[in-house]
Amino acid sequence: MQHIDTNTLATHCRDELLRRNAVFEAFFKREARRLAEACRRMSERFLSGGRLLAFGSGPAATDAQHVSVEFVHPVIVGKRALPALDLGPEFEGRLSTILHDQDMVMGFSFPERDEAVERALDFSRERGALTFALSGEGAEYAFDLPDGDPFVCQEVFEHLYHVLWETVHVYFEHREQGHDVGASSFLYPMLGREEQPLERVVEEVQGSMLQKLEEVNRMRAAAAETEAQTIAEIAAAVAGRIERGGKLITFGNGGSATDANDIVADCLCPPPGYDPIPAVSLSAESANITAIANDVGVEAVFARQLIAHARPEDVAIGISTSGGSPNILAALDEARKRGLLTVGIVGYDGGRVVSEGRAEHAIVVRSDYIPRIQEVQASAYHALLGLVENLQG
Repeated sequence: MQHIDTNTLATHCRDELLRRNAVFEAFFKREARRLAEACRRMSERFLSGGRLLAFGSGPAATDAQHVSVEFVHPVIVGKRALPALDLGPEFEGRLSTILHDQDMVMGFSFPERDEAVERALDFSRERGALTFALSGEGAEYAFDLPDGDPFVCQEVFEHLYHVLWETVHVYFEHREQGHDVGASSFLYPMLGREEQPLERVVEEVQGSMLQKLEEVNRMRAAAAETEAQTIAEIAAAVAGRIERGGKLITFGNGGSATDANDIVADCLCPPPGYDPIPAVSLSAESANITAIANDVGVEAVFARQLIAHARPEDVAIGISTSGGSPNILAALDEARKRGLLTVGIVGYDGGRVVSEGRAEHAIVVRSDYIPRIQEVQASAYHALLGLVENLQG
């Protein structure tokens, strides 16, 4: 493989990460008011027994998975689990069977139109469901593609549904508790403990959404400065493994599992202009995960699979917001023992992945708030895939 100038790659990576901030700012400044009102309507439906049903095809299907886990398994201690389902690849048939008129339906279709998603949204709206199209038309809340790069579109939409999840709790706690916003108080200090008219809450939430936009843009800008060189070095190492016939093996828990699945979907079904990359997500293997967890233990769910799939020329990518998940550490240890290139994509200060040197390379998003960590991690691994494509071309 010819010599790779990682400094040039790092400059390109930094520029790509920073470019996203203008896209995010334009989109959310335009849509914040509408999103704040959508959250109010979602809170009403959740309180009346409604569910959030999500679906998509191809790489967009991983966002439906992410929506489900974010609402069902909230990352804020004390928050209730909200009913959300990923309807999977057969979403049209399942939707026609289980849809209730108080439900909410979120269809993902990008970078291209998806006729099945459009039909499902039309069906849902006709039957009284509250509908979201990311992207497309025909839904009550339809959003255009915010950028020509499908990776950037995915990142914008991920921030969008994270913000929806965060904000829904504010509305139904306001309704149920009057002036007390409960466990959301640290997220929305401006609401205080004085009872306010619902319209005032909408205005405050809109402002808070723009604060979250500023936060994720600050974090991405910081990552552009601190992580671009690391991402460039990882890209060069990954390209070398692929040239030798290697594949990517990804794994993570919860929202990070959907990120692991997203990386693989982006590799196997890449955007126009990209070449496919061999890749496997261990997080997508529900039968293996539950079998190993039941028979051996949760800590082994990725390491045991990796033993079966790994070859020395492969790349193991472990994703963990904490950097300390035992099953991620175990899999990275197993990968290093077998000669794989090991990469950690982590949050906080890097956790044990960094402090104990459990991966050869680590991309660290320095924050302690999980939704924002995940959003910047998505920008980082998309930038990584873009650099790998440049090196292959």
